[in-house]
Amino acid sequence: MVTRRQKKTLTRILLTAVLLAALWFVPAEGWLKLCLYLVPYLLIGYDILRKAALGIVHGQVFDENFLMAIATVGAFVLAWIDGSGDYLEAVAVMLFYQIGEWFQSYAVGKSRRSITQLMDIRPDYANIETDGRLERVDPDEVAVGTVITVQPGEKVPIDGVVVEGASSLNTAALTGESVPREVAVGDTVISGCVNMTGLLKLETTRAFGESTVSKILDLVENASSRKSRSEDFISRFARVYTPAVCAAALALAVAPPLALTLLGRSARWPVWLYRALAFLVTSCPCALVISIPLSFFAGLGGASREGVLVKGSNFLEALSQVRQVVFDKTGTLTMGVFQVSGVHHSDLPQEKLMEYVALAESASSHPISKSIQRAYGLEPDRTRVTDVRELSGNGVIATVDGRQIAAGNEALMEKLGVPASPCHSVGTIIHVAVDGAYAGHIVVSDVVRPQARDALRQLKAAGVARTVMLTGDNDPAAQAVAADLGVDQVYSRLLPQDKVERVEALLSDQPKGQRLAFVGDGVNDAPVLSRADVGIAMGAMGSDAAIEAADVVLMDDDLMKLPKAIRLAKRCMAIVWQNIVFAIGVKVLCLLLVAVGAANMWLAIFADVGVMVLAVLNAMRCLKTPE
Repeated sequence: MVTRRQKKTLTRILLTAVLLAALWFVPAEGWLKLCLYLVPYLLIGYDILRKAALGIVHGQVFDENFLMAIATVGAFVLAWIDGSGDYLEAVAVMLFYQIGEWFQSYAVGKSRRSITQLMDIRPDYANIETDGRLERVDPDEVAVGTVITVQPGEKVPIDGVVVEGASSLNTAALTGESVPREVAVGDTVISGCVNMTGLLKLETTRAFGESTVSKILDLVENASSRKSRSEDFISRFARVYTPAVCAAALALAVAPPLALTLLGRSARWPVWLYRALAFLVTSCPCALVISIPLSFFAGLGGASREGVLVKGSNFLEALSQVRQVVFDKTGTLTMGVFQVSGVHHSDLPQEKLMEYVALAESASSHPISKSIQRAYGLEPDRTRVTDVRELSGNGVIATVDGRQIAAGNEALMEKLGVPASPCHSVGTIIHVAVDGAYAGHIVVSDVVRPQARDALRQLKAAGVARTVMLTGDNDPAAQAVAADLGVDQVYSRLLPQDKVERVEALLSDQPKGQRLAFVGDGVNDAPVLSRADVGIAMGAMGSDAAIEAADVVLMDDDLMKLPKAIRLAKRCMAIVWQNIVFAIGVKVLCLLLVAVGAANMWLAIFADVGVMVLAVLNAMRCLKTPE
């Protein structure tokens, strides 16, 4: 889609081209010819001249507008002085420059649209039923716990749980997946999806400002503010480069003819002035200044279309250098969906042991606690529970019906001085003590993510040298999952602070120039996500703290998006360096040719506009996600 401004510029380009073609056949000389050529020149270049004048007024002299203005006005003056009347070059320089700018504007608009398509997920209203009628209200005004109605074809405005109805949801804007998601009563629905078929009633679980759609939009809108080292280098390079080439052009215009004059030879001042003007046109750093940020912008857009939100080009650059990926186990490599698979060595009836543990764990939201409560099968009566103490990374101690119940790992039993019976089953072992005496243990098993095995294999193919798994589980359970998935290294029985220490150790051992990525989803993963070179959070099931701390968010928890994101980042960086080498190489060659008189203004136009167009077209390849 072409914007109104782009249409206006394109119209000016076409009119200028038509006028130049017509002037070719007009037999005019002197002042008349100058005035005739000034018409297409001012038509195509008035905005450049205006920007150059404003830059001089505001003290921001050395930019591409200044270079174009000086070069083209100088070309007009030279053509008038030497009597050639060849004003075509001056107009052609401005014309081709504007063509290059139009291509650049179109390319930026296209890459920006790939990101701002996400802005279409911003809901305009929420429906609340009042006296049998639907009333549209601002989503910001909807309180948590309110029941809202989402009709077919409408966007889900706020995260919630389905309390009535069933439907298919289009999640493509969030996850990049075109397959509809079926939802029914009890299912969680995230904002930004489009309701396709049935009428849904949702009980909101978050305020609008904390909902998924708001967080996504905030991430996208702020992504461009975090610049990569390559972009910072180009910005610094341009600030030094432009004044330097202006000084070099001035030296080229003055020094050689002055030296020739002192030697008593013909100075040919117009010739050297022409070379200096061509030198200015050639030196314009547009290809670098435009194509490098555009490459990153297009890369961010390509990733967002695939359901991978990268919070800035600096993280995209770091992602391309990842050689070591560290995974949290629960909720990342596994579904975090636990189920009780056995009760062993119980001195109490198994039902009674399950009842005690379910009541003791009734205040916990940990997935393992939830699995025990599901296995218990009844709604826990919390009035029977007092003095609940959660010991981070170890378990819980509570008083149930006047009896002290301790449920957790072996470390908890050791703290209480209770000898625990070993278990050879694979899974998480919950040891239980009742009134200080060992009462048995419960085996809880996790479900491995179906795509995890393929994702780890593709990570190796994408250049990741080592994969590591960190978990608080016991070693047999951790080793079993690692062997099944093909993880290179495992660290088990880790507390949250131990995970940070382990990542610190891995970071200190990695070679210079390589990066470590950590993938997690829980609240206790936030410190590790912040410490890693690249923190990657599971966006659909992950906690708010994890998503906030992460640098990259996988919106649909699909681990297959991780190797795809790394390949995209590598492709983006390869294109960035192609543009840097190509632009600088061609510039240096053409500057030398112009300086020695082996090239004219037409080559200067190619070195400026041609290189910029080629670099921009190359940058647009970042929009396409590699398979």
